[in-house]
Amino acid sequence: MAGSGVILYHEVQESKLCGVHCVNTVLQGPFFSELDLAAMATELDQKERQIVMDTGGSCASSDYARLVGEGSSNVSLDGNFSIQVLAKALDVWDLRVTSLDAREAETAKANPHQETAFICHLHDHWFTIRKVGGEWYNFNSLFPAPEHLSNFYLSAFLSSLQSEGWSIFVVRGNFPVECAFTAEVGSGFGQWLTPEDAERISRSTKASSKMSGEKDPMLMAAIKASLEEDSFGSQASDQNINSIAAAMAASLANIHVPGTNQKRTT
Repeated sequence: MAGSGVILYHEVQESKLCGVHCVNTVLQGPFFSELDLAAMATELDQKERQIVMDTGGSCASSDYARLVGEGSSNVSLDGNFSIQVLAKALDVWDLRVTSLDAREAETAKANPHQETAFICHLHDHWFTIRKVGGEWYNFNSLFPAPEHLSNFYLSAFLSSLQSEGWSIFVVRGNFPVECAFTAEVGSGFGQWLTPEDAERISRSTKASSKMSGEKDPMLMAAIKASLEEDSFGSQASDQNINSIAAAMAASLANIHVPGTNQKRTT
């Protein structure tokens, strides 16, 4: 584990603002709020509509009407943001977001421990895997604290996530060196933890789950809450929510490590 002096910045899930939490944990500080990302989403929507008009369309064209009728493609009514918005926010800090399946990300796929951060996405949920103080952590906002990952487990975890259908992006560039612990800006959902604090909170949560004999109820409740509405704000059925929540919980909390008999348990 990382030595003394290392501070981890973690945000716990609020509504469907996992995109905000994801960006801020990549940056390791409360740099952006949901309003900041919403403004970026609006700007991207306007550019997309302008492109339609510049390519021969007009406000009266069917393509333009379809684009407007479909609503924003960059933010849903309940606050879920697209990868384009996350990438635009990180670009403010000169950070580049690249799909792990892209040719330029081949080295990241082969040697992920040499990178600094990854963004993961599935079923409208975003979370960050980030190196801090030379150690890797899972900053999933569905968890009460970041969870430490060894270099070996990092590679296996990323591979397992991909096999479960998660989209993964590597983040590269000059990351912020530090952020003041008390920032007036930001989402307000963050907390500063030492690695020891994070491990203590994680172990306490796991111990409580084992005593109850159930899968982590906090994880299941958080996932279900984040999936109560689909990306266009319409109500999803309870059966669909439960199915997706169960699949995500299994993906996040019971991923088998290839080549071993171990699995990640809550």
